[in-house]
Amino acid sequence: MSLSSYRMQRIYLAAIMNYGLGSDDPKEVAYFNKIRKEMEDMKNEPIKKGITLNYSFPEEMEK
Repeated sequence: MSLSSYRMQRIYLAAIMNYGLGSDDPKEVAYFNKIRKEMEDMKNEPIKKGITLNYSFPEEMEK
């Protein structure tokens, strides 16, 4: 049996708020760990701010 959407939402909230899971169900623990790993990966990625400009013009525009 897969997790219900209600239970998945509860696990997600527990993960993002740094609460403990309080369950020994392997499916719930796996989902909890997946969410926590995704959060850690997002923290380690650099944040790109602003608009990157590309100054390479075609040769026709340079003339």
